[in-house]
Amino acid sequence: MRPFFKAKDRLAYPNDILNSGFLDAFRMSNNDLENLLNMVAPSIAKLDTNYRQSISPKNRLLITLRFLASGDSYQSLVLTFKVSQPSISCIIPEVCSALIYSLKDHIKMPNTEEEWLNIVKDFELMWNFPHCLGAIDGKHINIRAPNNSGSTYFNYKGVHSIVLMAVVDANYNFMYCDVGCQGRISDGGVFGNTILNSMNVRGIPRENALPGRSCLTPYVFIGDNTFPMSENLMKPFLELGRKGSKVRIFNYRLSRARRMVESTFGILSAVFRCLRRPFHFQPKNVENIVLATTYLHNYLRRNCVSYKSLELRYSNNINESVDSEIIQPAQIQSSIQFHSLPSPAELVREEFAEYFCSKEGMVRWQYKYC
Repeated sequence: MRPFFKAKDRLAYPNDILNSGFLDAFRMSNNDLENLLNMVAPSIAKLDTNYRQSISPKNRLLITLRFLASGDSYQSLVLTFKVSQPSISCIIPEVCSALIYSLKDHIKMPNTEEEWLNIVKDFELMWNFPHCLGAIDGKHINIRAPNNSGSTYFNYKGVHSIVLMAVVDANYNFMYCDVGCQGRISDGGVFGNTILNSMNVRGIPRENALPGRSCLTPYVFIGDNTFPMSENLMKPFLELGRKGSKVRIFNYRLSRARRMVESTFGILSAVFRCLRRPFHFQPKNVENIVLATTYLHNYLRRNCVSYKSLELRYSNNINESVDSEIIQPAQIQSSIQFHSLPSPAELVREEFAEYFCSKEGMVRWQYKYC
């Protein structure tokens, strides 16, 4: 063994770093690290041999967390942890797989009507969008093109990528993640290959009327215009509409709730900065790394106070400031005009638009922004 690697036993980093420095380096406090280590250690521990001692589970976890937090190259991690590059290339995928397995209960779709209604309640109270089951969107994860892949992973942004498709709740938590679809496929195409396309989801509440309305309205997911609209998936109107019109009001209210998924992606990539750099790995390994960051995000948000302070440091202006001034429109457009027989999905969207302009559904500042 080279003398450089024997020096790892005398390495003081990172144990002698102040707590604030430790938090910046590994995205969690010492106490949070110990709790996570207790969960994953049985899956990543290796046996000592007669030839050498194994790398401890703690060091394996620290190497992985440092890579996820910074996106440092393997050569940089070699200098930091005094572990060889071939070992690091094996450690990171193994630990990411262990994190996914150990934290598997931290990302799951609700299974009962009561759980869904709790999410609906949060969206209505926090973001003023009733009957909302979650916000859905996709994020491109840049990769180096695999050998002989041609344009399979080449996306509309001019880079090679795989797609992270996610559904989030009103509190910036992931409820569903799908990673690995080729970047050339649009968000709508990726959505078509998920369980959400057929709405094969258990426990979704039965449709009922919005407050102050008589028409039965289904519970819906919300997305942008890249998704195919259905009775259970709402997206904005394509037309701009006049100022103060139902079209603008609906688009504003939907976008205000849908930005939860955009903000969650922003928090994820701000904290785990490996997502901001192209991955030079095989797509399967990239899938594990990306999934590990989503599971860690949910685990740390729900269990670690230190993570919330880190979010505020790296992700400013997540929440929109709300002007309390009540501004009424001079005139509201009448019902939205359809140029052909409206589909059931369009009728659901029209019902939401009518509700947002009614006394029961309006918010006092919406006409200022519409």
